Amino acid sequence: MKKIFLDLGKQPLANSFLKDLSKKTTKSEFFYNLKICFNTSNFLVSIKSPVNPKKQYTKKYAHRASESQTMRSAFKSIAKNLQKKFKPKRVMEIGSNDGVFLKNFNPKNVIAVEPCKNLANITKKKFKTYPEFWNLRLSKKIIKNKKEKIDLIFSANTISHIPNLKETLLSLNNVLSDNGVIVIEDPSLLSILKNNSYDQFYDEHVYVFSAIAIQHILKDYNLRLFDVDKISTHGGSLRYYICKNLAKYKSTPKLKKFVDLEKKNNLDKFETYIKFSNRVKKSKKKLYELLKKIKNENKKIISYGATYKSTTVFNYCKMNNKIFDYVTDTTKNKQGKFTPGTHIPIISPETGINETVDYAFLGAWNFKEEILKKEKKRIKRGLTFVSHVPYPHIISK
Repeated sequence: MKKIFLDLGKQPLANSFLKDLSKKTTKSEFFYNLKICFNTSNFLVSIKSPVNPKKQYTKKYAHRASESQTMRSAFKSIAKNLQKKFKPKRVMEIGSNDGVFLKNFNPKNVIAVEPCKNLANITKKKFKTYPEFWNLRLSKKIIKNKKEKIDLIFSANTISHIPNLKETLLSLNNVLSDNGVIVIEDPSLLSILKNNSYDQFYDEHVYVFSAIAIQHILKDYNLRLFDVDKISTHGGSLRYYICKNLAKYKSTPKLKKFVDLEKKNNLDKFETYIKFSNRVKKSKKKLYELLKKIKNENKKIISYGATYKSTTVFNYCKMNNKIFDYVTDTTKNKQGKFTPGTHIPIISPETGINETVDYAFLGAWNFKEEILKKEKKRIKRGLTFVSHVPYPHIISK
């Protein structure tokens, strides 16, 4: 049974940056109701009514994984570790983005699956690329074309984006070799609850997984979870290692320890999510009060990073250009556009982060350490950062 515990209100697509504010553009802007629920049967947390993926993953998709030094390093490291640990002959990535992970493998042995045409056009220059959505039909096509199954399937922040989880898992099982391994990275539900990072919920995050939920769900698909890693990306994520039921891999003590930790924190109890919802409401009120106080002191506030997460915060907390003068972002195809729903202008950091700025809201809070290091000189000159994670506060220098 699915029970709603959090209502984040009317939200736009997190990736739908507006090219202008003409009446035609704003009138056609798509909104949906972002309600989050908990399944009392399998402990899965998900969006109640997912958005059609064809509206989200288009040829104009803005995110480029390789533009973050943190993500480049993380993908290089895990690619090296997976090659050493599992020695795969054939590798496939679902949601390959601009190829930041796959470039660490021999191009002859890899397959990229990427439904966003602009990103698929990048990867197809080096790798065999399927510019399609992951489903059972595509899995059958891959096997037919390649004549052999896949030893390593990697997917970072993608499996949780696909509404039809049943077909997704059937398709993975279909292409996986007998001793093959599926490695999935997604935000950790436990980290979200501890960080009070409600901005991890937006249209693309159809599901937010826990190890408990993954274990329950896989039982129906001849798959099992045998290991898990805690990783720091995206404010705290989990890396799940999955194989077929009869594969050679044994469940690790590390997995048991983490599942026990999730149970200790009551991730299998609905009451836990009601408490989280109450904390989110308090966070909304305190963040608005903090930023309004700064604004009333005639200080200039901008937002640092036109992130998908900040889309949820801005729209839930009703923040627009009366609070933020503008948003800065290094992604070229976001610059010159406007934030989804709230219509705040996005400009380059080179132009926007100057001596006139007093405060910057950390929209990209999950890259906090990288950003604070990068902005060391500006912080010395007086730039002050504000964050809402784990509670609204001014970051001390």
